[in-house]
Amino acid sequence: MGSFGGGLGANGEVCGAVIGGLAVLGLKFSRSEDDENEDLRMWSFARELLWRFANEITKGSIYCRDIAKVDWTNMERIKRFYKSDALIECKRITGETARLVGELLDRAEEVKPLVFTKNT
Repeated sequence: MGSFGGGLGANGEVCGAVIGGLAVLGLKFSRSEDDENEDLRMWSFARELLWRFANEITKGSIYCRDIAKVDWTNMERIKRFYKSDALIECKRITGETARLVGELLDRAEEVKPLVFTKNT
């Protein structure tokens, strides 16, 4: 999971906390066997995660380059980032995202699964 950091392998792309959250939702709601059906609640929870991340947690973006404001190709800037308050902010964002994923999983326990089968 460490390679999610820095926006997917230090490329400044989607924040690793979001990717990790989506991975958890996929593990919860996706198929574990080929003959199983996915729980379609996965999509609504994923949309909510992305919306709330951008609008509540970071107040603007899901992209690491916008959030951390670091050039992940420049070693000097990376070193400065790891010595700055920006690192503390990333840890806050990661914690808030984990809390949000937990909230979504808790809510999923209260809602009936939504699955379509071949006979539906």
